[in-house]
Amino acid sequence: MSVLIRTVLLLVASNVFMTVAWYAHLKELQHKPWYVAAALSWGVAFFEYMLQVPANRIGYTQYSLPQLKILQEVITLAVFVPFAVLYMKQPVKLDYLWAGACLCGAVFFVFRGHTVTTP
Repeated sequence: MSVLIRTVLLLVASNVFMTVAWYAHLKELQHKPWYVAAALSWGVAFFEYMLQVPANRIGYTQYSLPQLKILQEVITLAVFVPFAVLYMKQPVKLDYLWAGACLCGAVFFVFRGHTVTTP
């Protein structure tokens, strides 16, 4: 499996945990004290880091730090939008789609001219 595929799959899984850690408490724990939500979010975030750290280490063998960051931002948006719409019942607004298009532009520019090399 290619470096890009392994990196993307791990980052997608990591971002699922990250999104749940950052935002699910707004729906599920809104009547609990903030420190309960923070403690539970930290527990979920542990799994995020267990996937994110290897993803970035694998990706860094072929991609630059800025490339990894832009890739992560696009994956974050790709995970967040379905979470916001399906789980949090938030409406999709045209401005969010424009923001996503801008991130796709960022991917184009940061990866433009990049050639994949295999170790």
